[in-house]
Amino acid sequence: MAVVDEKAAETRPDGLVVLQGVDKHFGQLHALKDVNLAIKRGEVVVIIGPSGSGKSTLCRTINRLETIDSGHIWLDGEPLPAEGKALANLRAEVGMVFQSFNLFAHKTILENVTLGPIKVRKKSKAEAEKRAMELLERVGVAHQAQKYPAQLSGGQQQRVAIARALAMDPKVMLFDEPTSALDPEMIKEVLDVMVDLAKQGMTMVVVTHEMGFARTAGDRVVFMADGAIVEENTPEEFFTNPASDRAKDFLGKILKH
Repeated sequence: MAVVDEKAAETRPDGLVVLQGVDKHFGQLHALKDVNLAIKRGEVVVIIGPSGSGKSTLCRTINRLETIDSGHIWLDGEPLPAEGKALANLRAEVGMVFQSFNLFAHKTILENVTLGPIKVRKKSKAEAEKRAMELLERVGVAHQAQKYPAQLSGGQQQRVAIARALAMDPKVMLFDEPTSALDPEMIKEVLDVMVDLAKQGMTMVVVTHEMGFARTAGDRVVFMADGAIVEENTPEEFFTNPASDRAKDFLGKILKH
């Protein structure tokens, strides 16, 4: 069982997802440096920054896909469990959408979306399938339910991956560069689904290079460089008036193209 620091628990902060003093090394690389971040229920936080700045690592610590060396992470007021059944339960509360769609190739689209609710949430097959079809309808691929992933485009597969994560009724959705493996014409169809989710009040942490999404759907932009949070602000303020030289330099490079 994970040891909970009682002193830290007493100072439990407000927020659905809270990171306090989080550090992470990969060998000599200091991937996360004293990261502090609190995400409110219903908030859409977009994490941006240059490659290798720690964005994906930060995202992956929230459901313990990456362990941390020090610091604390809470989800809905509870410290993140280190392992075992408690960790499995926690992962059911945190939806994750990856760069690569990670669908089961040998299962139909419908089976991909119902697997978690049946196995983890113990829903009946009929109940899980009803909910899955509603979600597939919502992301625009209900007519593909009996096909296999390889028969769908990348954009369709990523929308199925979003439906699959939503089928678990998560408290928060993590998106780790969800459009970076897609062709340009497919990016919009995935971002449209994400914008729709944001409008409906889903708590979201989104690592992305899509500045248009950050501007229109984000409540807050978190800019990272070299493993640290350099600044955070509203999208409007960040894009029009960045405070740090690092952010100015980053925006100068990407917004010229």
